[in-house]
Amino acid sequence: MEEMKKKKADMKKVNEFMASTFSLRRKQIVEEPPVAEVKTKWPALFTEQQIKAEFTQITSADLRGSFFSGLGQHLPRLLQLYRASSFPELKKVLSMLEEDNSNQTKEDVILRGLPYFLREDPSNFLRTAEPTDMEDSMTRGMNVGIVVVKQGEDLLDISVVLEEQIILHGIKDYSHAVVMLMGLLYALNIDYPKELQYTFEVIQKVLMNIGSENCSARVHGLRNRLFRKTV
Repeated sequence: MEEMKKKKADMKKVNEFMASTFSLRRKQIVEEPPVAEVKTKWPALFTEQQIKAEFTQITSADLRGSFFSGLGQHLPRLLQLYRASSFPELKKVLSMLEEDNSNQTKEDVILRGLPYFLREDPSNFLRTAEPTDMEDSMTRGMNVGIVVVKQGEDLLDISVVLEEQIILHGIKDYSHAVVMLMGLLYALNIDYPKELQYTFEVIQKVLMNIGSENCSARVHGLRNRLFRKTV
């Protein structure tokens, strides 16, 4: 009981410190220092709780709430659009539902399939690795990405990568990895990867409804299709 009280008290102090230093931290981060340098100066920022808090400070939106609310709203229609598509990569992603039709798998399918549906290439963003792979080989060349570690068919770990470094690991599923990545990109003032600019624009402006009044033509077209009754 005493240990739990101490943990809560320590967490409260960290939260108060991070809130009080927000302006100073933003001033430093907008100068675009390396992620490793930010992590050394502000280690508490690289925790799930502080990522969510930082995102709310920046956007006035709830990170997980806005993401999963939008994903849930558009999930049925996006699945319809995916199934009507002729892209072979999408067919392969959709095959995940043959073994597991749970809502979590549907969310993962929507997010994994989104780049293919938008005609973008996620090959340097999402990688699957074996547990025996060295960390540097998993992340080499990845500026922004996600690494899924599997042994056979068993999922062992999902990690978020920034500037070739694993920043967060032990994430339970792909959709939560995307949430944490979005939070980190905002918190660290990192641009979306150019090869997936439309994918991230959809996540931000369609799913999370942030800046939705100013969409590119491709994303605006997808929004229109989401609200049509026919495929």
